[in-house]
Amino acid sequence: MVVADYDFHLFDLDGTLVDAEWSYTRGVFDRVGDRLGRPFSDREAYVLWHGLGGARGDTLREFGVDPDAFWPAFHAEEDPVARAEATYLHDDAARLLDRVDDAGGPTGLVTHCQRFLAEPVLDRLDLGDRFDAVVCCTDETGWKPDPDPIELAMADLGVDPRSDRGYYVGDGESDVGAAWNAGLDAVHVERVGHEDRGRCVLGDRRVSRLDELFGPT
Repeated sequence: MVVADYDFHLFDLDGTLVDAEWSYTRGVFDRVGDRLGRPFSDREAYVLWHGLGGARGDTLREFGVDPDAFWPAFHAEEDPVARAEATYLHDDAARLLDRVDDAGGPTGLVTHCQRFLAEPVLDRLDLGDRFDAVVCCTDETGWKPDPDPIELAMADLGVDPRSDRGYYVGDGESDVGAAWNAGLDAVHVERVGHEDRGRCVLGDRRVSRLDELFGPT
């Protein structure tokens, strides 16, 4: 598959287009650990931040942490300005977004990142104008791998997978599941490596860099 073959384009944000410096991630988990009275190791913080264990709620329970206690503490300790300043755009993602602009067709973002965090990141990296629709998942919109947030983005874009060809790119199993459940092609970008993830994530296309989706020039 190459992006020029598609009518519309959908992307995940964290771990796909952008990532945060480790010092920011480590600091957040230090403060969350203080709130919960339970420190997080580097490995636990890394696994949870990147979703390497699958659904984060399940991973938290495996770590002996109540998700209902973790998420309010986590969001309370996330600083939108600090996170935006610590976040960088992957160079291959920048090149792919340029190619998508050239290919044409509406482009959307569907992310588990909450809006109060996503908007400063998009503003700082000058990405806001790249997307015709931005869906930040909530209990109301649904959470990936459910198709609801993808379908909401498609409705905002005015496209229909029954007549328009589209794909969704993400770095997690839930991203692939959401794409397939919504009737889209799924692209998985492996940023951390199969060995570190502990499993191989399937997809219609699996890449280690997004510029592998360019196709012939």
